[in-house]
Amino acid sequence: MRVHHLNCGTMRPPGTVPMVCHVLLVETNAGLVLVDTGLGTADIAHPNARLGASAPVIRPAFDDAETAVAQVRALGYSPADVTHIVATHLDSDHTGGIDDFPGAKVHVTTTEYRSAGLASGPAAALRYRPWRSSPAPATVTYDRFPVDWFGFPSAPLSAIDEDLLLVPLPGHTPGHAGVAVPTGDGWLLHCGDAFYHRAAVFGGHVPATLRLGQFVTATRRREARATRDRLAEAFSDGASNVTLVCAHDPVMYADAARGSIGG
Repeated sequence: MRVHHLNCGTMRPPGTVPMVCHVLLVETNAGLVLVDTGLGTADIAHPNARLGASAPVIRPAFDDAETAVAQVRALGYSPADVTHIVATHLDSDHTGGIDDFPGAKVHVTTTEYRSAGLASGPAAALRYRPWRSSPAPATVTYDRFPVDWFGFPSAPLSAIDEDLLLVPLPGHTPGHAGVAVPTGDGWLLHCGDAFYHRAAVFGGHVPATLRLGQFVTATRRREARATRDRLAEAFSDGASNVTLVCAHDPVMYADAARGSIGG
């Protein structure tokens, strides 16, 4: 599978380094597959309605050229070529571009799908705002994870390709998951928001603002910490030939785009 790494939303939260919305565009026999979408054209056209109070916190660039739909076209494809979208979770900065691909099926864990529809309170209303306000897409949900993948339960994304796996990584949201993509000589695991900064898994200093953001935005903080610890234990030494990326670390994104990811 050929994988394109896209930044679908530069963000500049106050007091910290710029962040990205790291999206994968995967070429498969079932068509193009997006892993997350980042921000979409509706977010740029109507930021207050779509993002609400989160807009001045994440401070997106609101650049049309960064949208997934613009980058798909720039690669020479039609938006209709995107047949599936796999969502690590349904937060606004991961799903804003879904509306730009009305023909695509969305794949997500059952727990996340229910949480996005039923969770109450202002925090849930804010984080799931674009998902709840958009026309409901065709959605495939997953509640069984029968395949062991390096000690993690996983579910083959059978409607797309049996080799693509949805890997539960709970904590940031109840149904948060990673997406494992075979690369020929190993695996690429998109960890979504399981961590915000590479040092959370590979060791080193995590900026205080990112530690705080990671803590505040997690719905189940102990579970989120346990997920980070499991990722570090399984993959930080690189022995299993699994490359990790997360959604918002600009260094991991730049390394991935150059094809040389490291700890």
